[in-house]
Amino acid sequence: MASLKALRMRINSVKSTRKITQAMKMVAAAKLRRAQQRAEAARPYAERMERMLASLGAAVAGQPDAPRLLVGTGGDSVHLLVVVSGDRGLAGAFNTNVGRFARTRIRELEGQGKTVKILAVGRKGATFLKREFASRFLGEISFAGKKVVGFDDAAEVAAQITALLEEGAFDVCSLVYNRFRNVITQVPSEQQLIPGAVPEQEADDAAAGAQALYEYEPAEDEILAALLPQNLAVQIYRAILETSAGFYGSQMTAMDNATRNAGEMINKLTLNYNRTRQANITKELIEIISGAEAV
Repeated sequence: MASLKALRMRINSVKSTRKITQAMKMVAAAKLRRAQQRAEAARPYAERMERMLASLGAAVAGQPDAPRLLVGTGGDSVHLLVVVSGDRGLAGAFNTNVGRFARTRIRELEGQGKTVKILAVGRKGATFLKREFASRFLGEISFAGKKVVGFDDAAEVAAQITALLEEGAFDVCSLVYNRFRNVITQVPSEQQLIPGAVPEQEADDAAAGAQALYEYEPAEDEILAALLPQNLAVQIYRAILETSAGFYGSQMTAMDNATRNAGEMINKLTLNYNRTRQANITKELIEIISGAEAV
């Protein structure tokens, strides 16, 4: 049986931990509100741009002068996975889930005879995947030192991907991240960036000859040269925002659970402390009475 001093020290330790988890829960809740607003505001623009460029990619597929950012290299042997995760922990299984999803996807592609390369955005996902796939890594990007990740940061990641494409480092590029659904649920998802995946409705329209026609002014090459890199940055920025919102939602839930568990542990330890204290008092009284009777 633990001593009263050891029980008091453990109770105080758990109380201190509960204060920390409760404070982290409140901070995560405040940050979640802003992150969720940013993620939800970015979705319509990113989704519409993705659909438009994917439809355009289906229209120009096969043309020799089609931009590589739009139609890819034409091959399918080398896949680049851009895995977006958090830079910090204490968020439950948030980072582990996206890491497991990416691991499953890597094994699936390699099982099909594909070569897989990895570009990690976020320290936790990189740490998880490096345990098994360190040789596949092309780079690791972390925003741990930034309070707010902006569009310029996503544009730098997009520029790195574009440079790898020009070097012929990959044929297909896909984005793996946790899509924010609500505070409780974040869904690991995959989105093909290069070449653009044609949505089902757009593919049906193209097959039926009802595909949208786009007119360019001043020139198609000039507009696409600016629009395609921007779309790549927009999709990456959207994934970063979704990841940020999901991270704070998962962290708030994890810290809430930790706070409640700490409270339950304090109650159990306090009960044990009171029982031990009462047992010691009873023991001392018995010894006093026994000593008095012996006299």
